[in-house]
Amino acid sequence: MDFGFAIGTRLDNGLGRTGEITTPHGVIRTPAFIPVGTKATVKSLLPDSVSQLGAQAVLANAYHLYLQPGPEILDNTGGLSKFMNWDKPTFTDSGGFQVMSLGVGFKKVIDMGGESLNSDEVIAAKRERLAHVDDDGVTFKSHLDGSMHRFTPEVSMQVQHKIGADIIFAFDELTTLHDSKNYQERSLERTRLWAQRCLAEHQRLTKERSHRPYQALFGVLQGAQYEDLRRKAARDLGAMDFDGFGLGGALDKSNLGTIVRWMTEELPMKKPRHLLGIGEPFDLFAGVEHGIDTFDCVAPTREARTSAVYSPRGRFNVTNSAYRSDEKPIDSECSCYTCANYSRAYLNHLFRAREILGATLATIHNLHFIVTLVDRMRSTMEKGEFSAFKEDFLGRYSASRD
Repeated sequence: MDFGFAIGTRLDNGLGRTGEITTPHGVIRTPAFIPVGTKATVKSLLPDSVSQLGAQAVLANAYHLYLQPGPEILDNTGGLSKFMNWDKPTFTDSGGFQVMSLGVGFKKVIDMGGESLNSDEVIAAKRERLAHVDDDGVTFKSHLDGSMHRFTPEVSMQVQHKIGADIIFAFDELTTLHDSKNYQERSLERTRLWAQRCLAEHQRLTKERSHRPYQALFGVLQGAQYEDLRRKAARDLGAMDFDGFGLGGALDKSNLGTIVRWMTEELPMKKPRHLLGIGEPFDLFAGVEHGIDTFDCVAPTREARTSAVYSPRGRFNVTNSAYRSDEKPIDSECSCYTCANYSRAYLNHLFRAREILGATLATIHNLHFIVTLVDRMRSTMEKGEFSAFKEDFLGRYSASRD
């Protein structure tokens, strides 16, 4: 079996740690940020560019690759890494987020805020539900052509095995903070039973497809904002034979560190933990401090395509008129290709002219910024300087530029 996890340095709180995840396509030094390549591509970038900016792995989406081009095409090619010409480790999520987000009636993202009505009825009140959940699985309508499809835990495993990523995730039901606790409890039990089915099918497929490299299966923990449910999920799935764990679902980001701690205190110490869909600097520090090993998030790439770029003092929009003749790089401290070669004025011009290169250069910078930030967390942990680094970075960083 070409999968393993070794713990290195630990923080004084006993939760945060460095480590190494070994996969058939190489080693991931942790903690690490994993860029998202939803459709087997990190939008606007060549694989070589993704590698050069420091990424150790990429994460693709099983739902999108199932619909287009289809898992059989990837399987016949030799798997995701070969299909996208990426020779480093790969992840695929189960497709559950996309299926469930269609189910609540939001095409892009699920509303994770909890300020409005806390009712099961508030979800998709005025929009067509494109997915319907039952105890066996989910029936959903393709956002591409309206065709109907059925995902069950077994189907998700079959799809992900054909896609061929090194690390795959169990199929789970994603809820939102709007769902009542009663529904959260029912959903948690459904996800637990689906996890058992995923494991059984994964084990069957691993034997059947022994000619392929081993794929590690991570169980996914839900429970929304409830401590008892989060801890229960961690205990239940932690007792199962997963290779690692994905911490997912609706998270109150103002309480993210605490929610993560509830789960990591219950999970087996010797298995890796991935925090799904989290990538803002404040959240990355909170996750690392409380025992997260890897992260993924579309924010750095999505923000880049709207001209929002990261700097040590926060994000700013490079199309603002103040940067029209600004010859400085995005970040004078940054060593990425964009900052080494281009000015804010040039990026301002590219975005205003609607040139594709603008998105490419901004994406290179944003991913390098976030990947390097987590790399620096790892190195300062190894040197015993994490707390000082956190205080210094967050002291300068803010959600918006001064």
